[in-house]
Amino acid sequence: MGYTNLTNYAWYEANSGGATHPVGQKLPNPWGLYDMHGNVWEWCQDGWSDNLPGGIALDPQGPSEDSFRVLRGGFRGGSAWICRSACRSYHGLPDPWHHDFGFRVVLAPGQP
Repeated sequence: MGYTNLTNYAWYEANSGGATHPVGQKLPNPWGLYDMHGNVWEWCQDGWSDNLPGGIALDPQGPSEDSFRVLRGGFRGGSAWICRSACRSYHGLPDPWHHDFGFRVVLAPGQP
């Protein structure tokens, strides 16, 4: 998916009108998952680290004792460039008044 197709998959600064949108109004990714990019930052369990290992790193989780958590996937007010799973940001403790954060729930087949 290039940036030219992003508007089909994500809400970001060019098409969101500055507002969040209900899930499922854009196309799903190849695995059938909706809204994996844009709309709201994905609040991850992973602790923030400035120094991830180089090369290929499968699911680098960062330090568990860190109070900063990784944010991924961009948000409604961000540029196309940050609407990538490789783009990481961070924030401190959860903030119920911060409307740009969310989380994604996926239940894989065969999981309880």
